[in-house]
Parts: sequence; C-alpha cells; structure tokens
Amino acid sequence: MDDIAAAVSYDIRRTEVRTFKEPDLPPDGGLLRIELCGVCGSDWPYYLKYPKARGALILGHEAVGRVARLGAAAAARFGIKEGDRVALEEYLPCGHCRYCRSGDFRLCDETDTLNRPPEDPTIRYGSTPIAVAPSLWGGYSQYQYLHPNAVFHRVPDHVPAKLASLALPLGNGVEWTYLQGGVKLGEVVVIQGPGQQGLACTVAAKEASAGAIIVSGLGVDARRLALAKALGATHTVNVEEQDLRDAVRDITGGDMADLVIDCASGGPATVVSAIYVARKSGRIILGGRKFKTVPEFNSDLLITRFLTVKGMRGHSYASVELALGIIAGGKYPLEDMCTHVFPLAETDRALRTVGGEGESGAIHVAVDPWG
Repeated sequence: MDDIAAAVSYDIRRTEVRTFKEPDLPPDGGLLRIELCGVCGSDWPYYLKYPKARGALILGHEAVGRVARLGAAAAARFGIKEGDRVALEEYLPCGHCRYCRSGDFRLCDETDTLNRPPEDPTIRYGSTPIAVAPSLWGGYSQYQYLHPNAVFHRVPDHVPAKLASLALPLGNGVEWTYLQGGVKLGEVVVIQGPGQQGLACTVAAKEASAGAIIVSGLGVDARRLALAKALGATHTVNVEEQDLRDAVRDITGGDMADLVIDCASGGPATVVSAIYVARKSGRIILGGRKFKTVPEFNSDLLITRFLTVKGMRGHSYASVELALGIIAGGKYPLEDMCTHVFPLAETDRALRTVGGEGESGAIHVAVDPWG
C-alpha cells in the first residue's frame, strides 16, 4: 500500500494534506478504505476549537467505505470480512458500562466527548489527535483505522456513496422524531430549522405517517423549505413573514402540535417558540445547540402546559439501521440533500461551506479522499 493521504487540521481554519505510513494493525483492528465522508454540522465548531485544544487531527466521522484489512480477532468480533461495505458511527464505546449494556452507547464515558473535562479527553472518530497512534482517526482520509470497539453498519452495494454518507444525519432524524419523539400515526409535527437535521426529521416524520408536518425556516431557506415539501412536509413557514404560532394554530384548527423538534442553531428564540406551538401535554425535542442561555426562560410554562421536553443529540444503532433502510428503499429524493462534494485537497473549503463561509446553498457536504 502506498502512503495514505489525509487532510490534517493543524490549526483553527487551517488544513493541509499530509501522508501517513500504513499502520501496523493489531489482531483486533482493521483498516477501512473510505469512499466518501460526510461533513457533519458539528465539524465546524470542532474546526474552530479542537486543533488548538487537542492538537492536529483528522476531522470527519460520517465515513462509508470498504474494509481493506482486518485482523483475525477483529473479523471474529465484527462478523465481517475484507471487502465488506460499511458505514461507521463516530462512537468508540467501551462495551461494558451501563449505557453500553442498555444500548445507549453514545453516553458511554469512553466516547462521550461533550461530558468529559478538556483535561481528560477520550478517543472518538473525528476528534482524536494524530498524536494518538495510529493517527488515522478521522474520515477526511483515504483510509481510517478500525478500532476494536468501532460501531459500523453494512451498506448495500447499490446505494451510491453520497446517499450512504447520509446514514448518520438521517439516523439522527429517525432517532429524534420516531424513537425519542414518539411520533404516531396522524400526529402534527413541527420541525424548526430546515438544515440537514431538520430535513432528516421531515423524512422520519413522513415515514412514520405523521398527519401534518410543518417545517419552519427563514427567508434564506427558501430552497431548503422547497426540498422539505419534496421530502414529505405538508406545510412550510417562513418565520420572517409569518408568526409560527399563528401559522400552526391556523393549520391545526387551534389544536397545535403534538411534537415539536427544534433543529435550529441560530439562537435560543426557537426554544421559546417550541413551547408555544406545542399543544398541552405535547412533546418537545431540543436538538439544535445554541451555545448560549435562553434569556428570561419561564419554566412555569412547562408545568402549566404539561409539556415533556427532552434534550437530544446523536443516534442509536437502531436509528442508523432504520435510516439505511430508508436510503436503500429509494422512496425519497435524498440525492437533493447531497449538494456538495469536495476533493481531499479542498477539505478546508468543505468545512467552511458547512460553517457558512464557503459555497452557498449547502445542505449535506462530503469529502472525496480520492478526488
């Protein structure tokens, strides 16, 4: 095998292609030849922080590819063989804690980077420095190390790599809307924010046979709101032109929403609006991080309106499996979500595009390590 090329983020907003030697693999490890790696919305804040806080690293955790090398112990552990096509999750859970044993391994202390102190980092795909052997921890690379605790999913051969790279974001939509949001046949769902997560929730709500699917956004989201309609939304609302509460009241005849999913990341105002558009005893899923507090938050409304509010992030194994089934079924125009693919040498541009500093009109962006 020739030297492995990877895009290394060595400073804030600074990425360069470097080469790495093929690593020596332990019997319980492997190597994935990456076809494509999606750019998660979380990669942008990582790019603005992790190269300084943790050191140079290879970002990217939405990888799909084929198993290139696999130790004998890894083959037995994973139940796969060289040549198999798989999608990786970002998590590297321990496998034996209470969260892993109950199937919620995203909360395992060994992979939960959001709840660990900065001075005690852990290993996880897309956020581990290259100083940690064997360096190939990210998807913006021609090859990625298969850790013994890797979580992967089989990908059908007929699914294009661009669509397969949607497995994790669409898995988030299934998790938030169906498995955690509990959407039921005929219910009213309001989805705030028509980015890739909001559109994924739209697909999941449609697949679960929601009665009305209302997606809200801004004027600049006109193309995304149109795509939401194509993916199953029954109504869209431009909140710069129409009050969301009034719109939901009109659409539902005053009943309001059974489930509200806040996928917006522009500020805390959508947290407040979610409370007001949910019906009494309704459910609210908060998925879009605000990175600031909600001013004058009136928690009494949760009591008086008998609301259930749940913070949500990431996906479960089951939700990604369901997402891959939706992708393989070809029922929805998911290819319209796949707006940009950048070669490895333009990984910085790909990250900036997701962060709003690059190409316009982006929804789901990917990096092609062989382009």
